[in-house]
Amino acid sequence: MTTTFTETTRERAREIIARYPADRSRSALLPLLHLVQAEEGYVSPAGVAFCAELLGLNKAQVGAVATFYTMYKRKPTGEYLVSVCTNTMCNVLGGQEVYDTLAEHLGVGHDETTADGKITLEHAECLAACDYGPVMTVNYDFFDGVDSSTAVDVVDELRAGGRPMPTRGARLCTLKEMAVQLAGFADERDGAVADGGPGEPTLRGLRLAQQHGVSVAGFDPNTPIRSKAEADRAAAKAKAAEAAAKPVEAPAPQVGPVKGGDGASAPTGTPGSAGTGEPAPAAAATGSTAPDVKAPDDKSPQVRTAETRQPDAATAAPDAPGTKVPTETAPPTPRDAQEAEAAGVAANPPAGDGKPAGDSTGAQERNLTEASGNADAATSTVASETGAQK
Repeated sequence: MTTTFTETTRERAREIIARYPADRSRSALLPLLHLVQAEEGYVSPAGVAFCAELLGLNKAQVGAVATFYTMYKRKPTGEYLVSVCTNTMCNVLGGQEVYDTLAEHLGVGHDETTADGKITLEHAECLAACDYGPVMTVNYDFFDGVDSSTAVDVVDELRAGGRPMPTRGARLCTLKEMAVQLAGFADERDGAVADGGPGEPTLRGLRLAQQHGVSVAGFDPNTPIRSKAEADRAAAKAKAAEAAAKPVEAPAPQVGPVKGGDGASAPTGTPGSAGTGEPAPAAAATGSTAPDVKAPDDKSPQVRTAETRQPDAATAAPDAPGTKVPTETAPPTPRDAQEAEAAGVAANPPAGDGKPAGDSTGAQERNLTEASGNADAATSTVASETGAQK
């Protein structure tokens, strides 16, 4: 295994992998890529090899994921990633002018880093904040309603070693610190998540609902969110109470004599053995001798769907011995349709190699004769016209 990464990164990698079931460990790939980016500032070839070896994948599989998502950088990135939205709404509001001003001020273009390694500039297709446009983000934290002047002030403060406060969200951090959080670890800086708050456009819907008295029926904001175990216990308790409330139906009387334990016939209508007063066995009560069938295991639909889409060693293969897979077959054709199809096949024999289907030799000879006769007539006509001219 490569020795590029520190023991802290390796320990965190093991913690990430432990979050997932043993047969679903490859699901840890996304946070692992953020983790290696947190140490190197980008996903290097060594980072790809590190993730591949930890998860038992090949480097092509890891590289395919790392190149698909834009938040994984494939070359060294600055301490602060400044993204300016240039999509439709922000562009109309001046986003392109903000980007052009920053590019000229920093002397870099899209996906390029300043010489001091502080800032990497990029234009983003959409930052999902149209109601705050034009917007830009610094390491994915929002600066809303920016213009060329305020954007330049932000990057100048970053280059000077400061950390301007975002419009919304927590305190600004570096790209590597942000990658640690994206890997699933808390921001350990003192008071890092104490700042910030929602913007007014975000709260507009809530304000209108409060103004007009709109709320969800029966909604109680203080209702605690129960765990799955608590919910299961409550459901079992409710089911037991429902079963206890149902009236117990008396068993139907037996029709005909029932053999008792001593071979004698018990009186008609007695559900148990003669003279014992015990209830009859289930087979005697139902007339069935089929063995009990184990109920299907308690799996959620999500688990069943996941096993179907991505089976593991414990999932039965469709072609395993003893496994029957239903196949879709066409419904049987009615008899009259079969007879009509057979008659059509008989009346239309398949074409041979010598001639198209339906053509006969006589027709071909007639066509050739007509064609040759027309050619002879045309030749004689030309000859007579030539003689007249002479």
